[in-house]
Amino acid sequence: MPTRLTACQADITTLPVDAIVNAANTTLLGGGGVDGAIHRAAGPELLSACRPLGGCATGDAKLTPGFRLPARHVIHTVGPIWHGGGQNEAALLAACYRRCLEIATDAGCTSLAFPCISTGVYRFPPEAAAAIAVQHVSEWLAHHNHPLQEVIFCCFSAEDLARYHALLAKI
Repeated sequence: MPTRLTACQADITTLPVDAIVNAANTTLLGGGGVDGAIHRAAGPELLSACRPLGGCATGDAKLTPGFRLPARHVIHTVGPIWHGGGQNEAALLAACYRRCLEIATDAGCTSLAFPCISTGVYRFPPEAAAAIAVQHVSEWLAHHNHPLQEVIFCCFSAEDLARYHALLAKI
């Protein structure tokens, strides 16, 4: 059965999925935007679980429980900061999506929700980031054995949602 790829406009902390992805910083100790919202919703236990992980490199990801979230797990990934596109940003962003899919598979997740990684304070152009997300997630799903039945691109804005709907309509 093929994995269902969808997009929604919602608060990612409210989604009842096996795992949500946190667009984290390298410390994994909380921050602003999606990261701050996930830490607030999960409760102080999330910070306690992140402390011993020793941070996370850009393009990599690490798993914690979801604690007070409806999601069982949080997959923390560190997207690249946009510096104009000449510092391997696209490849690093693609690596975030692939690594999250690998971790979700290893954890036996059947549903996974991604935010728009790196498009907030890290300034990755939203159009390019969405294209990378949809392309690399769909390609990874097509070429790997995995338990995922649904992958959701959870958008904060109506503009992002329209962008993902247009991209998903093409695959």
